[in-house]
Amino acid sequence: MKIGFDAKRAVRNNTGLGNYSRHVIEVLSEYFPDNDYFLFAPQRTENPRLQTVCSRRNVAFVFPSGFYRLFVRLWRSYGVGKDMADKGVEIFHGLSNEIPLGMKKKGIKTVVTVHDLIFLRYPKFYKPVDRMIYRFKFRYACRHADRIIAVSECTKRDIVSFFHIPADKVDVVYQSCHPSFGVEVDEERRATVAAKYGLPGRYLLNVGSIERRKNLMLAVKALKHLPDDIHLVAVGKSTPYQTEVETYAKQSGVSSRLHILNHARFDDLPVLYRLASVFVYPSFFEGFGIPVIEALTSGTPVVAARGSCLEEAGGPDSFYVDPNDETELAQKLIEITANKDLAVQMREKGREYVRRFSNKNIAAALMKTYKL
Repeated sequence: MKIGFDAKRAVRNNTGLGNYSRHVIEVLSEYFPDNDYFLFAPQRTENPRLQTVCSRRNVAFVFPSGFYRLFVRLWRSYGVGKDMADKGVEIFHGLSNEIPLGMKKKGIKTVVTVHDLIFLRYPKFYKPVDRMIYRFKFRYACRHADRIIAVSECTKRDIVSFFHIPADKVDVVYQSCHPSFGVEVDEERRATVAAKYGLPGRYLLNVGSIERRKNLMLAVKALKHLPDDIHLVAVGKSTPYQTEVETYAKQSGVSSRLHILNHARFDDLPVLYRLASVFVYPSFFEGFGIPVIEALTSGTPVVAARGSCLEEAGGPDSFYVDPNDETELAQKLIEITANKDLAVQMREKGREYVRRFSNKNIAAALMKTYKL
């Protein structure tokens, strides 16, 4: 088959949607090498994380030309269809919640991945104009795509409920994480990364944008109830919410135990996970929760918030708490950090659980959707 992808975020974005886009292309081109994969991107951008994709002989980039070089947004929404038809693309996969207009007229089958509908569940976290744009794009994609991929059962339920889409049109295909999180790290590398970031001896880890929805504040509040030698390391992009978190930490006397890393290298993340005592992820709502998969793959016990899809990502042997209850979170963290046998058990069972999210399984599930 000839399969096309919206590669805008694969090229430009180095976090969630970009990681997902690159991962889908990588696993399909590896496990189904007889297909041709076309990546439609608005412009050429150097990105070291695309090295694996670019090295594959069955992968080719397509960029706008002529008139559309000046109007790349118009190209992505409409003009890209002609380029796909010229390449003989049979299936187009919108990897980030949207598809171009008028694809049915081009005779090209469309699949769209919807990651979450948090902007509908928790509108307070989004600007009104953003909600309006997202609603139009997501709803159009869900109604006009031939198949929909939801990244969790939770997201599938939201698609069916909010957009009134038949459940049998939606396939749940989970996500995985970069293979580097499953690679053992030697003591020298651990010591180098620990020194580079000034890591404390015992710490909890949180990974994700420092924004209100991710609820880092709950983990900071829990610090007050934990032994003084336990610190919290947060890795992620800064937003104005970070100032609120830091102010609260200072007022509560735990600022010396809070370490926020806004510019940690991706290559260092696997080590940061492995050095952590517990990974804590109290997000109010997620579409799936890749950091949970990264933690389990790294062999780090997980405590996450209940109420969205995180139970799907973390499995039955992770702990879950009310995202508004600092006491419950602190109790679970104390339980793990004070009981080595429990921590070892959670590490072992967590690694066993995430095997279901293997690259091979995900590639097979994606191809099954394409062939429906």
